[in-house]
Amino acid sequence: MQKINLVEVKSDDDFEIDMMYAKTQNMMQTDVYSAVGMGNRCFVQPDLWECLQNLRPILQTKGLKLKICDAYRPPLAFDLMKKIIPMEGFFAATAERSQHCHASAIDVTLLDKNGVELDFPCAVDAYEEKYALQVLQGKVDEFYKHLEKAKYSWNAPEDAEKIKNREMLRQMMENVGLAALEHEWWHFNLPNKEKYPLVNSVFAADGSFQFFI
Repeated sequence: MQKINLVEVKSDDDFEIDMMYAKTQNMMQTDVYSAVGMGNRCFVQPDLWECLQNLRPILQTKGLKLKICDAYRPPLAFDLMKKIIPMEGFFAATAERSQHCHASAIDVTLLDKNGVELDFPCAVDAYEEKYALQVLQGKVDEFYKHLEKAKYSWNAPEDAEKIKNREMLRQMMENVGLAALEHEWWHFNLPNKEKYPLVNSVFAADGSFQFFI
């Protein structure tokens, strides 16, 4: 294995780190990132960090802050997520196919100057507790119907303001070189994903960490 360096993104005036899989308010109702030793820490490829630096003046001009809800996902965490929700199609088929496991993708939303989240057609990951509890029982029909709101094709008239925010976010992220995912408004990744190999990691109890490819 070869060691590589990822960049740790920390909360500051422009970014808020709130990793949704480092708490229980997610579709698995489980803090999977703490289970693998990472906790509420955000790591990205250096190229993605550069995109985020270019985003700073755009955020500042608009009086907004980027809330990062997911970034690098350790393959061990991915495997745990697949065990909790083993249904085909819910996650990528393998860690190799998840761009989060390559540290080349982030899931985000926007905050206003007072730290209040802007409204979007659904929450990041389309999370709602009632759907999470259903999914954990193997009942997915209602959630998949709700998940339609995550797509860029969702254009319900009653969600006009939410859709406006969605389009603003997409334009901001694409302007700094990131690519959108048509069925997840919150997901953005580096193009040329084959450039970034799968990243394995070791997180120690003392807070130290190492990354390998």
